[in-house]
Amino acid sequence: MSDDTHAAQAFAKLLEVVTELRARCPWDREQKLADTPRHLIEETYEVADAIARSNPPDVAEELGDVLVQCLFIGVILAEDSKLDIATVMQNAAHKLIRRHPHVYGDTRADTSEQVVENWERIKVGERASKNLDSARSLAHVGRGLPSMMRAEKLGEKARRAGMDWANIRDVLAKAREEIDEVEQALDRNDTAGAAEELGDLMLATANAPRFLNQDAETTLRAACDKFVGRFDEVARIAESRGLDLKSMTPSEIDALWNEAKAAKSR
Repeated sequence: MSDDTHAAQAFAKLLEVVTELRARCPWDREQKLADTPRHLIEETYEVADAIARSNPPDVAEELGDVLVQCLFIGVILAEDSKLDIATVMQNAAHKLIRRHPHVYGDTRADTSEQVVENWERIKVGERASKNLDSARSLAHVGRGLPSMMRAEKLGEKARRAGMDWANIRDVLAKAREEIDEVEQALDRNDTAGAAEELGDLMLATANAPRFLNQDAETTLRAACDKFVGRFDEVARIAESRGLDLKSMTPSEIDALWNEAKAAKSR
């Protein structure tokens, strides 16, 4: 049996199980299309976490959960419309073929950057043919993404359109400018203005990692993990000395933080 045949049979079996659960499981029967995004997003992030931990067995397991969610959404979608799983997959295949003319057509693309440029050009044409909002508008970009990821994607799209910072130092200069504007708003007791300027600061910093060939999500995830490690060390030190973090002064906690930081760097 070829790998393709085995994969097709496994896919068909999974679809059969998901369809049967939709028909026979009380919880599955109650779900509506609007209920499904939360589960899909949760499972997708669990795949991302497993990849970040370089754990192939967990990646495989969590990826299976994502496939289940995709098929479950497809089953519900077929109930509400004529768009069944077969149609979804056919449309997806056609889109991939259409957006890879360097593979399925006579377009030349020798680098990944050229592939991306072709991809974006084709997407612009698709949007224009559907009479959507301005084909080159960023309004539609990443609206379903978490804000940090959307901010980075907006920056990438703007770069391809010809607008971007020259380098990471320009990004940092913009961030300093936004910090100054946050402080000016605070000096005016303008909390709404300060929040708006904070948003501008976060938008700028979300785009800084790509100038280091990193992505915002991975960079922030690593920072979160580092914070967790240092916080746990602070809590451990405090407990070993009979200290209560809630009753300590900021300077005392800062001293413990520096101690934990030094311990973690050894």
